[in-house]
Amino acid sequence: MSMIRDLRAAVRPALRRVPVQGGGYDPTRDPSANSAVVDCAVYRDGKRASDHVSPAEAMRRVRAEGGFAWIGLHEPAEHEFAGIAREFGLHPLAVEDAVHAHQRPKLERYDDTLFTVFKTIHYVEHAELTATSEVVETGEVMCFTGPDFIITVRHGGQGSLRALRHRLQDDPQLLGRGPSAVLHAIADQVVDGYIAVADAVQDDIDEVEIDVFSDPGKGSRRGGDAGRIYQLKREVLEFKRAVTPLIRPMQLLSERPMRLVEPDVQKYFRDVADHLVRVHEQVVSFDDLLNSILQANLAQASVAQNEDMRKITSWAAIFAVPTMIAGIYGMNFDYMPELHWKYGYPAVMVVTVAICVTIHRGFKRNGWL
Repeated sequence: MSMIRDLRAAVRPALRRVPVQGGGYDPTRDPSANSAVVDCAVYRDGKRASDHVSPAEAMRRVRAEGGFAWIGLHEPAEHEFAGIAREFGLHPLAVEDAVHAHQRPKLERYDDTLFTVFKTIHYVEHAELTATSEVVETGEVMCFTGPDFIITVRHGGQGSLRALRHRLQDDPQLLGRGPSAVLHAIADQVVDGYIAVADAVQDDIDEVEIDVFSDPGKGSRRGGDAGRIYQLKREVLEFKRAVTPLIRPMQLLSERPMRLVEPDVQKYFRDVADHLVRVHEQVVSFDDLLNSILQANLAQASVAQNEDMRKITSWAAIFAVPTMIAGIYGMNFDYMPELHWKYGYPAVMVVTVAICVTIHRGFKRNGWL
């Protein structure tokens, strides 16, 4: 596998050095003209030192005056990101992942750059949970963290970092710790989003659980709705795919010394890792609980079917008595018991009713009716 990765790393840079005809990223352009660049600024001593500069200009100022550059992009095209990748020396494999997205959470190191992938989760509000309701919506935030820069690439309509940037700018002491402090803030925001979504999903699970185990006589659907339960289980599984793979990267950032992560900042990653483990335990418990609810729902449906079959069988047995008697006396024989007796008809009706009542009471006593 290592030989294949080395071969890909050797071949793909050559492919990306082919100039893009009719476009491409121009490092001298105003970033406002590039739709992919959301914000680009230089930070020095925890304060924003420049506004509305191109990535190339930001790095020129960083190398000349110190500080670090923070470049934010939203769903960049390959030709838009190619110039930035060359300017900052980003690895082609990481660039490919950042452009095409749909990656699982991970942490990779390429020379002097950390490449981190986060899955963002957004809870979709809905008036009523149905078999087709979308409960969680996913996006991605990818971070290239270097000694003097951090590049964030966001995919999806959720997980905006604008408010986070403003909050960090209001805390110069934290922002002054460099790109690793920004990486921690992003991880913390993503995991805090997980916590909020987990609380909302818990409410949906509680609603389904109440519906499954509620009294059918109070107007609720007997046995709940297996389609809703299964849909909620699928959404929890998507949530789990975002949370579980991120545990190992957070443990590495919080436990293993890294040159690109300040020791003081590493302590904060421990808190993020603890919160992530707690969310992971919640999501696993959601999955187990939904399995139990689904099994209970199926069991209740089976019990309900058995009850219906017993009632149908009981009434069929009761109606079989008059059917049998009427069938016997409808055979038109001349010589039948009590056929010409004037009290024969009332006697047969009384006997029929008495037998039916007796059978009904027996079924009622045994719980079949």
